Amino acid sequence: MTDAVGSIDTPDAPDEATESKKKTRKGGKRGKKGPLGRLALFYRQIVAELRKVVWPTRNQLTTYTTVVIVFVVIMIALVTVIDYGFSQAVKGVFG
Repeated sequence: MTDAVGSIDTPDAPDEATESKKKTRKGGKRGKKGPLGRLALFYRQIVAELRKVVWPTRNQLTTYTTVVIVFVVIMIALVTVIDYGFSQAVKGVFG
C-alpha cells in the first residue's frame, strides 16, 4: 500500500538507529597525511591543472599584447581629453 510520499513498506529516510551505527570517515585519504603530504598533493594538483591549460603561441601572445597596449593608449587619450575639457569648463565657470 502506498501513500502520497512513498511506500509504507520501504521508508524514504533511513532510521536514526542505523545511521548512528555507521562510522563516518573524516578527511578520507587526505586526512591521514601530514601537512607536508597535503602540501605536496596541492602542488601536484596545481601542476596537473596547468598541464590542461591551452597556452597561446608566441604570435598570439604578441597580437594580444599589442591589442591591449593600443587599447590602453586609446583609453588614456580619451580620459585625458575629457579631463582637459572638464578643467577648461571649471575654469570658465569659476574663473
